[in-house]
Amino acid sequence: MSLHSTAAQLATLAAEGENGGNHESLSPLVTGGAAFIILVLLLWITTRFNRDR
Repeated sequence: MSLHSTAAQLATLAAEGENGGNHESLSPLVTGGAAFIILVLLLWITTRFNRDR
């Protein structure tokens, strides 16, 4: 398998999946918001345990 044939196969695979590939129930806004809230919660927990500094 040469580099050229591998690149051609990857280009074909990428062209077939042009519709995004995301699940319909996954909203980027909800996913990003949940990740942000989790990170802020972890930051808050970390600062509570590190009161001596």
